[in-house]
Amino acid sequence: MDTQVERRAFLLGASLIALSGMTGSALAADRYAGSAYRKVADAQWKQRLSPAAYRVLRHEDTERPGSSPLNREKRKGTFVCAGCDLPLFKSEWKFESGTGWPSFYRAIPGAVATKTDYKIGVPRTEYHCAQCLGHQGHVFEDGPKPTGLRYCNNGVALKFVAA
Repeated sequence: MDTQVERRAFLLGASLIALSGMTGSALAADRYAGSAYRKVADAQWKQRLSPAAYRVLRHEDTERPGSSPLNREKRKGTFVCAGCDLPLFKSEWKFESGTGWPSFYRAIPGAVATKTDYKIGVPRTEYHCAQCLGHQGHVFEDGPKPTGLRYCNNGVALKFVAA
C-alpha cells in the first residue's frame, strides 16, 4: 500500500470511530465527505502548497511560535484554510493569546473536525479543516469568554481574506 492510500484509510477509519462520540460541530463536518479535496494525492499537495504549509497541513507539523505574519493581522475579514479556502474563523473571534500562534475563541460551525492527539504523551484536542482534512492546530479550554476556548492555529495553515 502506498503512503497516500494508508493515510486515507487511517483517516476514514479514525473518522468513523470518532463519529460515534463526536459533538454537533464534528458531525456537521461530515458534509464534506465527498469533497474533491479529499481525493488530492500527497504529491499534488506538495506541489500546491509551500514547503512549510505542506508539512503542517498534510503531515501535522507545527510552525515556530511567533513566525506567522497573521499574528499581527487586525483587519476585518475571514481566516480560511490555506489548503482549500474553506472559511474557518472570523476576524472578530481572533485574540492575542500570548502563545505565538494566531488564536481564536470560536470556529465557524462545521468548519473544523476534531480528534484526540497523543503525540506529546498527553491527550490534546487536535483540529483539522473539515473539507480537506488539513491539520490546523489544537484547541484548549483556556480561552476568553464567551466560549472559554482557544483554537491555537498554525499561521501557515491559514490565509486571510480581507472584508
